[in-house]
Amino acid sequence: MEHSGSEQAGRPSGARPRVLVRGAGVAGLVTAVTLAERGADVTLVEIGPRVGSGASWMAGGMLAPWCEAEAAPPEVTRESVDSLDWWDAHVPGVIRNGSLVLAPPRDVGEIARFARRTSHFEMVDGDAIAGLEPDLGGRFGKGLFFPGEGHVDPRAALCALSDRLVDLGGHVRCDAPPDEPDTGYDRVVDCTGIAARSRLSGLRGVRGEMLLLRCPDVTLRRSVRMLHPRIPVYIVPRADHLFMVGATMVESENAGGMTLRSMVELLTAAYVLHPAFGEAEIVESGIGLRPAYPDNMPAVTREGRTVYVNGMYRHGFLLSPARARQAADIVFGAV
Repeated sequence: MEHSGSEQAGRPSGARPRVLVRGAGVAGLVTAVTLAERGADVTLVEIGPRVGSGASWMAGGMLAPWCEAEAAPPEVTRESVDSLDWWDAHVPGVIRNGSLVLAPPRDVGEIARFARRTSHFEMVDGDAIAGLEPDLGGRFGKGLFFPGEGHVDPRAALCALSDRLVDLGGHVRCDAPPDEPDTGYDRVVDCTGIAARSRLSGLRGVRGEMLLLRCPDVTLRRSVRMLHPRIPVYIVPRADHLFMVGATMVESENAGGMTLRSMVELLTAAYVLHPAFGEAEIVESGIGLRPAYPDNMPAVTREGRTVYVNGMYRHGFLLSPARARQAADIVFGAV
């Protein structure tokens, strides 16, 4: 039988539980901070050279629960509607300007299909689009605006969470050995993503690819989704005229370099959004293996004194706050 956090390892009732969190991606960092805020003594270990060494570093950072309803089960939206507030309260630089969904003229029918599957949006015409994004004026005649959404720079956010954990008295150690001993801890929370595949039935890797472009001639205030029947693409603005372009989801665990097809598709979508992207500098290309369960839903499970937070798929930034709360409830004996 499992014991509650205050009864484990012979600690006196009311003592702070000592928790080892493995993996400093978005799930690990959010969980570590959540545990520390609730009073745990947290040590976070990462086998990579820095926090976010895995797929989280390649994320778009979109906080878009209503847009995600287009392709995700209803619980993704239901459990993530407060994620924007969570991120806004924990890291600087959260942008709350909504999301804009557009389609090139040949695919404008995709707008209606997207609208049928989502909610909490406003239909916008060409004038409204120009008002929201002046640089896109005259380029699109129809779209959807989701005012309650936003985005965050994942890399800055992950580093800010690491600092927050330290401020709360936690410890962060990178370049940790994969067999870091867990003796002396009351609980272990495993957030190691695809590396936990041998311990979690059904976990698989889903390859995602991204580009980072620098284009001083384009300004966007919010993330933009360009709809396409096969692969919708998102363009997310970051500081210093940088834009993250991504969306590919490939059922493959190949961690090699980006494919030519994916690069062409992402670059074409950026160019269709605005031809000035034709002169953009390609700053970075990258791939990440997102961990996913068969139903593509993140889950919290436990075995003995180990709690697993995994299967984040494409919902890491959206659902990590909710899954972290679940993990903390287990550690503190609330469930």
